[in-house]
Amino acid sequence: MVMREAMFGNKSKIIFGIYGAGGFGREVMPILRGQDLVSLKPNKKTRVEFFFVETMVENKVINANSLISEEEYFDIKCKNRYFNIAISDSRVREKIADSCIERGALPYSINSPNSIIYNNNEIGDGAIICAYSVITSNVKIGRFFHCNLYSYVAHDCVIGNYVTFAPGVKCNGNVHVKDHVYIGAGAIIKQGTKDKPLVIGQGSTIGMGAVVTKDVEPYTTVFGNPAKPYLKS
Repeated sequence: MVMREAMFGNKSKIIFGIYGAGGFGREVMPILRGQDLVSLKPNKKTRVEFFFVETMVENKVINANSLISEEEYFDIKCKNRYFNIAISDSRVREKIADSCIERGALPYSINSPNSIIYNNNEIGDGAIICAYSVITSNVKIGRFFHCNLYSYVAHDCVIGNYVTFAPGVKCNGNVHVKDHVYIGAGAIIKQGTKDKPLVIGQGSTIGMGAVVTKDVEPYTTVFGNPAKPYLKS
């Protein structure tokens, strides 16, 4: 009887883990819980459980959601194990994503019902698209993209892997954003052209409120209007 229940339990439960119970994670969890998960449930008896996942667990409950360790998350018997990562550090995101996938967890994108995504876009696994964000047409986006509140990605942009848009980012058309770029709140990226897209180099940081009017070199921090490289004194 116990063995039968254990086997049935495996088939009747799917779980979702959001890595990171900080501010962004707490904003994202209600979006996830509100998504239509019918396509993931094999039958009406399938239970769905949601967790915050952290490496160091101090509290057991955050905003009425259970907080568990990574090992506890992987110890739960279930049919399918889904995850996303609400952590701004892109290198940490990549490390967690690779580890989770290697251990059999499945990336799951989270899209707010208040966001707008138009047609002919390619969006990689593990995206988080927050409320009032817009992705227009013919956009290519890599894995584990964070598009925070009121941000937009306009036509013909190419966004790399593990890119973060803080709230209110305005990324105009024909912009190429390479892997591991962080764009701060309220930044504006000038439109490029089909023949000469504006390029934000890999690993660069765009400061809050910056107005980017030309290419940014890899691993460079820029700020101001127009944006210029930050030079340490």
